[in-house]
Amino acid sequence: MPFAVGGYTLADGETFLTRCVEEWDQGVNFNFAVVAPDGNVAGSCGIMSPRPEGGVEIGYWLHVAYTGRGLATKAAAALVAESWRIGAAYVMIRHDEANVRSRAVPERLGFAFTERRTPAVEVNTAGRVGVDVVWRLERPAPTSV
Repeated sequence: MPFAVGGYTLADGETFLTRCVEEWDQGVNFNFAVVAPDGNVAGSCGIMSPRPEGGVEIGYWLHVAYTGRGLATKAAAALVAESWRIGAAYVMIRHDEANVRSRAVPERLGFAFTERRTPAVEVNTAGRVGVDVVWRLERPAPTSV
């Protein structure tokens, strides 16, 4: 991940957690820990970046030791459900084109591909091609009973 280029220190983690609390209190971003069945923190996920027309963007990250177990998909599904609960009109996921594991998550959850784009600011890291793939899921229409 770009935020970890050059190492990620305990101080970086403390700064991140402080920012998470501030942004939660401001209603801007909502970050959560992803806890694996073994009880270890496997990564993080969040509802972030309020979008135009009432949408939100969600994101997820897992430590490599916890990939391939469905945790990212479960976390993203929970974020989508929470996005609907808080009134989002749509949910967006964005990932680097080279990240095939991240691509599988929106595909599994029924998101529609919307575009490829070059981010305004790109950190050059291993495994990235510098093209974002954008997915979108519209809020389901209410059903009558």
